[in-house]
Amino acid sequence: MSTVIEGAAEPRGVGAGRGIDWWREGWALFMKNPVLWGVLGLILMVVMVVLSAIPLLGAIAAAVLMPVFLGSWMLAARKVEGGGELEVGDLFVCFKQHFNPLVVLGALLLAAGVVISIVAWTLGAGAVMGLFAGGMHGSMGGMMAAMGTGLVAVLLMMVLGMVIGMVFWFAPGLVVFRGVPPVDALKASFAASLKNIVPFVLYSVVYFVAAIVASLLFGLGWLVLVPVLLLTVYASYRDVFGA
Repeated sequence: MSTVIEGAAEPRGVGAGRGIDWWREGWALFMKNPVLWGVLGLILMVVMVVLSAIPLLGAIAAAVLMPVFLGSWMLAARKVEGGGELEVGDLFVCFKQHFNPLVVLGALLLAAGVVISIVAWTLGAGAVMGLFAGGMHGSMGGMMAAMGTGLVAVLLMMVLGMVIGMVFWFAPGLVVFRGVPPVDALKASFAASLKNIVPFVLYSVVYFVAAIVASLLFGLGWLVLVPVLLLTVYASYRDVFGA
């Protein structure tokens, strides 16, 4: 069955090794202007931290605006790849273009996060109550069952988080480069991610190693890892969807 969606090209299936190449290509783009990419990454992190510190409304704003910043990052990456000069204002370009569909993506991302939180809270609360009840009645079987429920909650959160990641990974790029409507962009992103699950596994292995290294020295490595990570999103989009 074809996965073509109006406005989006058929996603390509790429070789497993491309999951590692996305890191190489993201790093190559980063090295074209490492200082300014680092500054943009720092600005983005500060904005997200400040917004998230504001009770309720700040967290909502952070989730809704994240795809807007990601869309801007994708456009900046293509600009630099084409020989253009990177500017601080590039981080905010999608506040002037593609804003509405990207905000819709953010709203859907927020809704997905709420669903995961509700599921996790429900299962987690059930596990805690089960442990308490089992302890009160001296029931080892009840306590083991409650622990099993807690484990299921953790695994379910991991699976749902992975699915949401697949759904949103390519979506900002599809919106800004091809003008694909938000819901169609999410569908195309999931289809493309599923088609390239093996390279994404290798990509994730590199990420986990890089995250450990970046967390050393008081986490200063994240000042490099965050912009490079976002540039790998562009590299993977270009590889799977082309222009």
